[in-house]
Amino acid sequence: MPDKTILILGCGNMGGAMLAGWLAAGIDPARFTVVDPFLAEAPAGVRLLREVPPERFDFILLGVKPQSVDQAAAALSSVIDDSTILLSILAGTEIASLAARLPGAGPIVRVMPNLSAAIGKSPLGLFAHGLDDAAKARLGALLAPLGTAEWLDSESQLDAVTALAGSGPAFVYRFIDALAAGGADLGLDAEQARRLAVAMVEGAARLAGSTDLAPGELARRVTSPGGTTAAGLAVLDADQALMQLVAATLRAARDRGAAMAAEARR
Repeated sequence: MPDKTILILGCGNMGGAMLAGWLAAGIDPARFTVVDPFLAEAPAGVRLLREVPPERFDFILLGVKPQSVDQAAAALSSVIDDSTILLSILAGTEIASLAARLPGAGPIVRVMPNLSAAIGKSPLGLFAHGLDDAAKARLGALLAPLGTAEWLDSESQLDAVTALAGSGPAFVYRFIDALAAGGADLGLDAEQARRLAVAMVEGAARLAGSTDLAPGELARRVTSPGGTTAAGLAVLDADQALMQLVAATLRAARDRGAAMAAEARR
């Protein structure tokens, strides 16, 4: 990455998290140009502009709101060519829609990360069009500091990845809130319950990520027959309540992504 240039068009929460992850990995901030009309300041050494400059970039990260894709495409049309790799983190905006708006573009890659990119721990759902092996290697080097890449067989799977890995952190945070509220309801100080809930989830996630054991097996190992954990799991498992709730949650998020894609095609 030492000689590659990256334009970030739209540096909101997700674009900012990716930029933070790259900088934390030691990539020279001078490699980055951020174009964002609302961002007050960029990290030290990163160039911040209000309009796309008339320059060529090796990578362009499209991080605007989906409803602003037409304006973004117009701004990029004069600087993008078939040697530039275009990365889109726009939920519900298909490659065909981007290609139609940017006919001069080369490889187009849809990337679905989450905010953990800032600490190098994001899953990265990827689907590409027009990406040869050399370009794929360049992309792999760019994304490696942000987390773990998962290449998908079809673009339609991105809606499921968005629901699970993109929106998923919000669902986990809601569960942490619920655990903390439950602890407070049992008599713990509310702030203490929050700290305990966050620490517990962090430890459980680290353990799950560091072992080949399935989460179900880890749960079994925590559970003693007739013990406290078994009593709690009996509530979560009753009529598959938790499974059904989570499945419905992910389905709603996936279906919204598919609906957004349909709206963009109109």
